[in-house]
Amino acid sequence: MYSACMSTPERLIEATRELLWERGYVGTSPKAVQQAAGVGQGSMYHHFAGKPDLALTAIRRTAEELGAAAEAALGGEGTAYARIEAYLLRERDVLRGCPVGRLTMDPEVIADPALRAPVDEVLGRLRARLAEVVQEGLDSGELSGPLDAGEVAATILATVQGGYVLARATGTRDPFDHAVRGLLTLLAPAAATA
Repeated sequence: MYSACMSTPERLIEATRELLWERGYVGTSPKAVQQAAGVGQGSMYHHFAGKPDLALTAIRRTAEELGAAAEAALGGEGTAYARIEAYLLRERDVLRGCPVGRLTMDPEVIADPALRAPVDEVLGRLRARLAEVVQEGLDSGELSGPLDAGEVAATILATVQGGYVLARATGTRDPFDHAVRGLLTLLAPAAATA
């Protein structure tokens, strides 16, 4: 499944990331990780203290990638609205759900402060970054109305995460796309909607 040129720790991390996304923490057994990575038990425990250590490394990497993908859209060129639009419309595997958001539904991840921390941190950073972009739009007059940047940021994040859930529930990405388009219509600058 993974390239022969990948190191053993990299294969273990990538296999764990995929399994966490597909099965969650409880469903990701050390044996499943070893099989997916093509390594033996000794290799796994040589590089990681155990399942929690490997899972934490995998969750951190997934959170970093999510943050980087969001920043690529939100930190790009254009107006605040254009950057929010780029974030909302960026390529996603909608039917698989958010690899970070799905971890919030895993009771063992949420119950473990160490495993929960990278999830909470990346979602908090994303919410704060969205709020910055919304505030830029409000300050420039591009976005108007009685809007609170933090509340709008929370709405954007909730729309994306809720869109994933609805898409998975229906087996089609339509609910996600409808939610995103609806939010963009609500946020559209007055000149764009006239």
